[in-house]
Amino acid sequence: MSYTPNPDHMRAPNHLSENELRQALDELDTKIKTLHARANATTANSPHHYHEHIAALEVKRSKLAEQLGTSGHDAGQQGSVWTEIKRGIDTLRDDISKLI
Repeated sequence: MSYTPNPDHMRAPNHLSENELRQALDELDTKIKTLHARANATTANSPHHYHEHIAALEVKRSKLAEQLGTSGHDAGQQGSVWTEIKRGIDTLRDDISKLI
């Protein structure tokens, strides 16, 4: 039996340094890209939970990006970039939830 993460139950650790946050975001990006590729390669109408897993990882990524954006480091332009990324992620999450 496999576990599909639920977006409502995703948490992000609060104790990560800026470098650890960036590494976690990079790792989540890689996982999300892999899941998108698997979902696209899956035969139509075959049972899979890739989209649910992607949505959950997007929530976690959003929370980590928010921490990085408010961490106080490079708060000027860096914050606006992360705000735009978060807005894009939220839009993507909404689009994915509409597909499901």
